[in-house]
Amino acid sequence: MRRPWPDLIAGLSIAGLVLPEAVAYAGIAGLPPLSGLLAAVAGLVTYGLLGGSRFAIVAATSSSAAVLAAALRSLPGVSGPQALAAAAAIVMMAGVLFLAASAMRLGRMAQVIARPVVRGLALALAIVISVRQLARLCGIQATHTAVAPLLAEIVRRHSEWHQSSLLLGGAALLILVILQRWPRLPGTLAVIALGIAAVPLLGARGADVMLVGPIELSAIRVHLPGLSFEEWLRAMELAVALMLVLFAESYGSIRASALRHGDAVNVNRELLALGAANVVAGLFQGMPVGAGYSATAAHESLGARSRLSGLVAAACVLAALGLLLPWVERMPEPVLAAIVIFAMRHALTIEPLRPYLKWKRDRVLVAVAVAAVLLLGVLDGLLVAIGVSLALLIREFTQPRVSVLGRLAGSHDFVSLGFHPEVQVVPGVLILRPEEPLFFANAEAILEEVAARVAAAPTVRALVLSLEESPNLDGTAIEALGQFAAGSLRPGLTLRLARLKDPVFAVLSAAALPGLSGAVLGGASVDAVVHELTDRGA
Repeated sequence: MRRPWPDLIAGLSIAGLVLPEAVAYAGIAGLPPLSGLLAAVAGLVTYGLLGGSRFAIVAATSSSAAVLAAALRSLPGVSGPQALAAAAAIVMMAGVLFLAASAMRLGRMAQVIARPVVRGLALALAIVISVRQLARLCGIQATHTAVAPLLAEIVRRHSEWHQSSLLLGGAALLILVILQRWPRLPGTLAVIALGIAAVPLLGARGADVMLVGPIELSAIRVHLPGLSFEEWLRAMELAVALMLVLFAESYGSIRASALRHGDAVNVNRELLALGAANVVAGLFQGMPVGAGYSATAAHESLGARSRLSGLVAAACVLAALGLLLPWVERMPEPVLAAIVIFAMRHALTIEPLRPYLKWKRDRVLVAVAVAAVLLLGVLDGLLVAIGVSLALLIREFTQPRVSVLGRLAGSHDFVSLGFHPEVQVVPGVLILRPEEPLFFANAEAILEEVAARVAAAPTVRALVLSLEESPNLDGTAIEALGQFAAGSLRPGLTLRLARLKDPVFAVLSAAALPGLSGAVLGGASVDAVVHELTDRGA
């Protein structure tokens, strides 16, 4: 029987990380501290009961807080209680989208956002969040939100910087850097305690330091935001981007820890747990929640063995609200800013992007993801980056790339002549292979390229078309193949299709189009088709 002590100790340590981060991330989103704390409790408890990962810590995250802040700024004239209601609606709609995706078994949707986009987005968000926290570290209320104008404003207003705030924030950063050598120590909790104790010691200068301020527990209630139908629809539109960011980040951290420990991941169960956690968080007017990289990695390093530690952390946060509320209200804002900046240290590096530079792949996509977020803002930048990645994917698939195949000497294998110039070309037989799956966006262009290759080889008596890259065919591809077979070949030229997948063979057989039946569909392999053609002298 496993002893619960490792999970209890890990839960206590995680509570020391989650509590100040929840308050700080609420500030990023422009929501009251209570929203971050209630979201942390909702996420930890709900995921602890429904989730599958023993390491995931589901609470407020910096990236989702930045996306929510951008979503709220896109709603004109929304502030105060209206902003809180709108935020709750967006969080709940994100949860509903998660639940719908789980019900429809859409676990693979994480792949909608390409990894280069996720990593570029992480770097851009880290820059945005760190610059915004820099203003809080300096003790000023900035008016700009975009990175460049905000930096310019911070520099321009240097005479307004609060020395006591800078002193507290700088000291907090230094202590966090030192304490990271001992990961099992609750460094953030120690920094918060020291910050609270230091403010009175600053005397009159401490009056300039902004504190978290009053937290009204009487405001806690469970209810649906009173919004119109049109406002709920708008909330759902904004929730799409939030849900994609949450799932990309959560699935990435959950899968990484699972791979390190040989654990299985049920993606649809994770969708269910994340959906329920966000619905509950929204009902409490909390922030969006997900499995953040830093909290999950910290939980893993603390030696946790099960989801019990997450439940312990939730109990500790609730205990802090009930027993230590006056101290929570006295947490200095510059110290919270230092905690957020320190938490961004892993993302503020180009190291995760180096492989794309080395491989010379997706460099444009990474650059677009970073630049779009920095120039257009979090929400618009994310949508632009996803749009560009899908556009590049469509462009890749729609290129009419067709390879000429030849036989490797002494074997039955047929490979591309472009990569293997030593292959043997079969006399009188032209063997072509489309390098992309045939579908509505490329079928006609690829078959036009095939026809051009045939026209350029007047001595060829037979054409072998290998469809090994096409797992299935849509209606457009089937019609295009039929038109090609019926009208694009010169008289006397024999056509054979090879390497047909079972679904392709079944649909073409059922279609029974002129020129696409019988022996034309009979080739299981290129080698078998070539033997059949050469034996009968085609």
